[in-house]
Amino acid sequence: MFLFGKQYSSLHAPLLSILLVCFALILQTSLSFVLVPSTRAQIQDDEVIRVNTDLVLVNVTVMDAQGKFVNGLKQADFGVMEGGQPQTVSSFTAEETPFAAAVLLDTSGSMEQRLSLGRSAAIRFLDGLRDEDVAAVYRFDTKVERLQDFSSDRDLAPGAYSIRTRGMTVLNDAIVRAADDLSRRSERRRAIVVLSDGGENRSNASPGKALERALAVGATIYTVNMSSNDGVRDLQSTGVLKEFANKSGGLYVASPGGQALRDSFSGIVAELGHQYTLAYRPSNRARDGSWRSIDVKLSR
Repeated sequence: MFLFGKQYSSLHAPLLSILLVCFALILQTSLSFVLVPSTRAQIQDDEVIRVNTDLVLVNVTVMDAQGKFVNGLKQADFGVMEGGQPQTVSSFTAEETPFAAAVLLDTSGSMEQRLSLGRSAAIRFLDGLRDEDVAAVYRFDTKVERLQDFSSDRDLAPGAYSIRTRGMTVLNDAIVRAADDLSRRSERRRAIVVLSDGGENRSNASPGKALERALAVGATIYTVNMSSNDGVRDLQSTGVLKEFANKSGGLYVASPGGQALRDSFSGIVAELGHQYTLAYRPSNRARDGSWRSIDVKLSR
């Protein structure tokens, strides 16, 4: 499998905005089919057929000016550009689809005064999921630990209520771990929800590596800022959280509580659960491993 990236862009037209919330993957899949002989005498005639195909999948969410999902769009309403060149869409689907989410709760020392708020935010997100969605919950400080595996259970694991803050912060490593676990999920829509003050001081992975891993598995990163937004350190940490959200096509939430958080989580669930999926084979056939810019536009 050869990963194929995009530059995120938000395109605005009258009454409509279009948001790429997943990532274009170019799949170079080598499939092997063994032709089973009908008799033992035919074994020497066995053949292996290999099929290579390049396919870019782009999951798109379209919202109106009020932030509501726009239904009823057709393939003809969309245009896809890759590297400035128009592409021919070979397939199009519009559906409501389940998603898998990894919730990352920061339990490092800097979160001591805000751990309860972070836990409440995790509960709020789980409460808003639909029956068909699944979520896992992780804690991260000096290391990353999964508190509960992916499931449709909407209750936070009992162990989450007894945790205490400790140690340093491995935010980047937590995103890498979540991306790796999401890569083994069957859901096409994947999300990483980060509840953190944005501090980072212990990870083995760089921010770029963490973002790359999330992009590679088609995971959108949504970040909720748990800091006080006071002081130089908090401002720097805010920049880290915004960067993860913006570059993955996700959403940065400035408020860790209240109606603003509830509305944001509702919007995230609606965004992940409704999608248009466009597929095309790129006119640029080069397999050089480079990132390419993809733009999706509406004809309206």
